[in-house]
Amino acid sequence: MSDYQRQRFSVAPMMDWTDRHCRFFHRILSRHALLYTEMVTTGAVIHGDRQRLLGFSGEEHPVALQLGGSNPGELAKAARICADLGYDEVNLNVGCPSDRVQDGRFGACLMAEPELVAECVAAMKAAVDLPVTVKCRIGIDEQDPEVALDAITAAVRAAGVDALVVHARKAWLKGLSPKENRDVPPLDYNRVYRLKQANPDLTIAINGGIKDVGAWSAHCEHLDGVMVGREAYQNPEILLAVDPVLFGETAPVADGFEAIEAMAPYIEARLAEGVRLSSITRHMIGLFPGRPGARLYRRHLATEAVKQGAGLDVLFEAAAHVRRAVEAKAAA
Repeated sequence: MSDYQRQRFSVAPMMDWTDRHCRFFHRILSRHALLYTEMVTTGAVIHGDRQRLLGFSGEEHPVALQLGGSNPGELAKAARICADLGYDEVNLNVGCPSDRVQDGRFGACLMAEPELVAECVAAMKAAVDLPVTVKCRIGIDEQDPEVALDAITAAVRAAGVDALVVHARKAWLKGLSPKENRDVPPLDYNRVYRLKQANPDLTIAINGGIKDVGAWSAHCEHLDGVMVGREAYQNPEILLAVDPVLFGETAPVADGFEAIEAMAPYIEARLAEGVRLSSITRHMIGLFPGRPGARLYRRHLATEAVKQGAGLDVLFEAAAHVRRAVEAKAAA
């Protein structure tokens, strides 16, 4: 698969959400979506429990690991670890606005230091053969997005970056919370389009506020790909459209019911390892939006999956609420 195809659709890295169970579930819904880990700091990669933090199933490919850091040497070392573990891409976070990443001099605050970002990219490129990509904002605080985005792009291009994913909002490091930074700053998709026009040979994907399937193809008329975050997590069945709409292939499963059946062997294997059912089903709570019985499905998982010893039958019972409600409506 070419780099262009790999970036055509991806599910955004999301803290506390895109863990290995979430990614396996999302892979059930799309063969081609590029899946990202949660952001992991270089210190955690180098010194932490790698199996717990970085372990993943072979079925998740293609899967990328997003790194948080700003020390070129540490990022190079972390990138080598990622490569040895079998990841398909390593991505540098230059977009997260949380206080924690500001204190650590990484994330969105790096938008103010394009040359340092370039040093980081160059160090990772020298260390691994994997694609090295960057996820950034269009600017931070009082920066002019016309200047800031061009500066970061020029710097990482010179360093050999393989692709750029742009969250089409500014990040305000002072005055807005991380949650507010995902919604309050206005989206400026046209700014990202202009970036691509000025850099036609650089792979550029767009992120931010993309909820509608129809928007995927519209963005891809201007750019190389789209990255979808909260909508993919909260309404996971939207991922069933990825392969047909963007890759011309049939979806792996037909609907949420088939997705649950396909997940069953994975869930059984994880339960046997001591994983709690709720650690997996929390990522599946968004199935069946708008369908009769969906509320009962969510309620059943919320109350039963958290119980000690909860098994696969809990998930099947939850789905049965929807199936019965759908059949009853059809028969009415």
